[in-house]
Amino acid sequence: MPSVSIEKLIEKLNLKNLTPEVDITIKKITQPDINRPALQLAGYFEHYEETRPQIIGFVEYSYMEHMEDEKKEEVYPRVLSDKTPCVVFCRDLKPDELFIRTAIENNVAILSTDMSTSAFMSEIIRWLNVKLAPCISVHGVLVDVYGEGVLITGESGIGKSEAALELIKRGHRLVSDDVVEIRKVSDETLVGTAPDITRHFIELRGIGIIDVKTLFGVSSVMDTTNINLVIRLEDWDKEKKYDRLGLEENYTEYLGNKVVCHNIPIRPGRNLAVICESAAVNHRQKKMGYNAAQELYQRVQNSLTRRREEEDEE
Repeated sequence: MPSVSIEKLIEKLNLKNLTPEVDITIKKITQPDINRPALQLAGYFEHYEETRPQIIGFVEYSYMEHMEDEKKEEVYPRVLSDKTPCVVFCRDLKPDELFIRTAIENNVAILSTDMSTSAFMSEIIRWLNVKLAPCISVHGVLVDVYGEGVLITGESGIGKSEAALELIKRGHRLVSDDVVEIRKVSDETLVGTAPDITRHFIELRGIGIIDVKTLFGVSSVMDTTNINLVIRLEDWDKEKKYDRLGLEENYTEYLGNKVVCHNIPIRPGRNLAVICESAAVNHRQKKMGYNAAQELYQRVQNSLTRRREEEDEE
């Protein structure tokens, strides 16, 4: 099961640790959901999700300030369960001494941020959704082409890395070469990243490993992008019939999400970079409502209709 450490959360969201005595290396966040324990502070613990990060906003903080000490001693240990990964106070609010002491006893990290509650909730949910999303690794190259994430796949040695290098020289950006980590962020969105070890590197047979970021600059790489299009390279087979109109979309599936897929036959003289660029722009144009294949089909139908009308008139 994927997890995120409290250390990583503090580093990414620039949080302050109010309980340095707590060992934050032990606790892990294992789900992208959060909880605001307003009802729990009032004493209602039915359906309490204690394994989620707990977010304290101004409303919860105001209620805590007016709680009697006896009520606090009863409620705090239940809110600060040993299963709770952390509690985050927004707006730079500071908990009372009893809350801190109870948290230390139960090994729960108390964190603080100066962000507003709504803004912080939005940010932590977005970040956790990416980090804790279902993930697979596929063999291929991921490049950002005109804002479209293009995943180039195919057999080893077919020319994926060479196509990516040519795209980089034409001003596009590399995300990952050889291994692409795909995360399902939602039912509509797949996000691709590179493993930490191979990030910004490309392997070229006969040359070896090159560092794209060093050779072409920081504008030639990016850490992550949505996967909008898959281009599958394959050896040219003269016996096989290839789609020449593109009236119907073909799809491939990753983690249950469908992505538009083009099978591109490879033979000497074909410029893969230009083909990938054209496929990305055409895909973008289709999303904006224009389909060139449908336009051609409509023109042919209109021409046939006019001919029939002319023949009927004669």
